[in-house]
Amino acid sequence: MIKTNRRSRPNHPHVRKTGLAAHRRAMGYSQERLAELLRVTPGTVGRWEQGKSTPEAWLQPRLAKVLAVSVQELIDLLNPRAESPADETAHGDRLERALASPSKVDLVTVAELRQHIALLSLRYDGERSTGLLAEAGQALGQTRLLREHAREYRVRRDLLAAEAEASTLMGQFVWDASQRRDHDAAKGHFTTAAEAARKINDPVLEAVALLRTSYVELYGTEDPAEGLVLTERAADVARGHSDVLTGLAELHAAEARAMLGERVACERSLERAQDHFGRITADEPVVEMFSETQHNRLAGSCYLRLNDASRAQTTLERVASQAPSRSKSRSIVLANLSLAHIQQRELDHAAAALHIAIDCVEATWGGGGLKVIFGVAQELRPWRKEPVVDQVYDRLFTMMAAS
Repeated sequence: MIKTNRRSRPNHPHVRKTGLAAHRRAMGYSQERLAELLRVTPGTVGRWEQGKSTPEAWLQPRLAKVLAVSVQELIDLLNPRAESPADETAHGDRLERALASPSKVDLVTVAELRQHIALLSLRYDGERSTGLLAEAGQALGQTRLLREHAREYRVRRDLLAAEAEASTLMGQFVWDASQRRDHDAAKGHFTTAAEAARKINDPVLEAVALLRTSYVELYGTEDPAEGLVLTERAADVARGHSDVLTGLAELHAAEARAMLGERVACERSLERAQDHFGRITADEPVVEMFSETQHNRLAGSCYLRLNDASRAQTTLERVASQAPSRSKSRSIVLANLSLAHIQQRELDHAAAALHIAIDCVEATWGGGGLKVIFGVAQELRPWRKEPVVDQVYDRLFTMMAAS
């Protein structure tokens, strides 16, 4: 049975009995007005309310604030299974019956599994991956069991899609929980996801898996040449199917080129990414993967690698002011901002940014943030005896001792 995180269940009865659409209307918002406040399209709000997609992690705090709920309550609003205790029991019984007789699994049960996987993805940016691994592993195991026994073609096809999604999520969680050290396990999950996607000819799911694999090469093994090959392959697969994924692939191709010292090629990739983001329509299949801060976040990182610290600083400061206060992505932005200040010999500003980055990491324990923070600390070693730097080192030692 799918296990629900009990701590995420609010005591707010109104939230439990209504979905996102009903709560929006109760707050007096039309779809158009809510979309305007969040700077998304009304069609995006409609897909959230129909359960076809979920808001990206960076947007959750803003959406929760507008709707006057906590982020955890927002997850319940987005989860159609949480309408009432009776409904939740009925859904659990359906999955139990399917697991007991997997050859009889139906499309409704598969849809619920995929929704559960989507909600796990929603929680990634604000929670520790170590706390999500068990749920993700259970969902992946259930999906594989049902796929091996399902008889109906449409059910098997949807289960392969679910397996691609769950495998991608497992690779993401494993890599993050290992503080970006377990490259092989992560790539194994991503390879499984890509193979499942190819079996059902789903270029979107395949491109997501390829893009995640490129992250391991770029930010784990630090092999920009191999990372570039993978980002280009992801862009080729996604092209014509998803402007979000094609744009993201171009963004990370830009960083690969920056790592290789190819400034002109890097800036061309940044321009192509922006062009694809400008083409996003209401029909975009993974619009929830897009955020307005992504382009500047990667551009700032690129200029850091190209030793243009002043330009990187300006870009990263703008991103830091827009990102959620406690998120894995913001910890990376702030650590990179600290590095930009170090390159300009601005120790006080560097330490201040790094302290805020540590605040974020202490809340989410994101592997990417941890790796970048300790890389920045290495850059501070020449000034180890400076009081402002010594305080940063003391805090890092305390954080690791408490982990």
